[in-house]
Parts: sequence; structure tokens; C-alpha cells
Amino acid sequence: MDDRPKHDHSGWETVVLAARERARSRQALMVERFGLSGDVQYDWSMDDALITWSRDGKVFLTGRLTMIGSVSVARQTWLWSWANESLPPAAVGDMERVRQFGEENGYPVLPWPDFTYDPELVAEARMVAASVLDAEGLWAESTNDVQLHFMVHDLVLAAEGQ
Repeated sequence: MDDRPKHDHSGWETVVLAARERARSRQALMVERFGLSGDVQYDWSMDDALITWSRDGKVFLTGRLTMIGSVSVARQTWLWSWANESLPPAAVGDMERVRQFGEENGYPVLPWPDFTYDPELVAEARMVAASVLDAEGLWAESTNDVQLHFMVHDLVLAAEGQ
């Protein structure tokens, strides 16, 4: 039986609304500013928490990844990265701040290590996490029956000729 307090929507909806608007505008700006549409390829690594984008085999953009959390499709559960001991520290980044933000502001979904997967709640949690850590964008990757959710920071255009 789950004896954790139920998620209190008081104040949460306001925080989510602001985070959702921020994420939409930042995501659109990131895609437009850096040309992240069309025939763009990407490569990423959790070990060093980096992502690179390339076109025609030439890297044109690099960024830092922070893993927000993951969804086990088979178990229908969400697990925060700060609660996942198998992740490299570089990939977890400052996610502890997201957990603390939840504790300090009475948003229990943020300090719960895991919860039953609900697509809307996961979307809200991702956007609030991105807002707390001032991410430039959000990114997700699906492998097998796991969804990995990241935020992107510190985007830098690669020098010509790379």
C-alpha cells in the first residue's frame, strides 16, 4: 500500500502552467535558433552527459544533458534520475535541486523517488524540472521498453571545420 501523501494540486497547477509556457517557448527558440529540424543527426552519451548534433557528418552543436528520469513501459512506472543509483553522476547533474524544490514547496511528486506512470504527470514533472534547472530544452529517447527523459543545457555552436 502506498502511504505517501497524495499529490496536492494547490499551487502545483500555477507552477506547471508557468513551466509549460517556458518549456514551449524555449524549445521553439532552441529548434529555430540552432536549426534542429530536417536532416539533423545526433549522438549522445550518458557517461559524459553530452549531446552533439551534426549535418552531413559535421558536428555543428554541442550541449550538456541532464537526465530527468525514465519510464519503464513494462512496469508503467516513472523513476527520477536522482533516485536511480545506476546512472553516472554526470548524467544526474543537479537533479537533487528538483527534489529539494518539491520538498520546500509542498509538491510531493518531485521528491517521490518513483510513481505510477501517468503521461500528463510525467510531462508536468519534466517541465517543472526543466524550469527549476533553467534548461534550454527538453529531449527524450525511447529504447526497447524504456523512455529516457532529458533536459539540454549549455548549447554551443561548434567551430567551423569540425
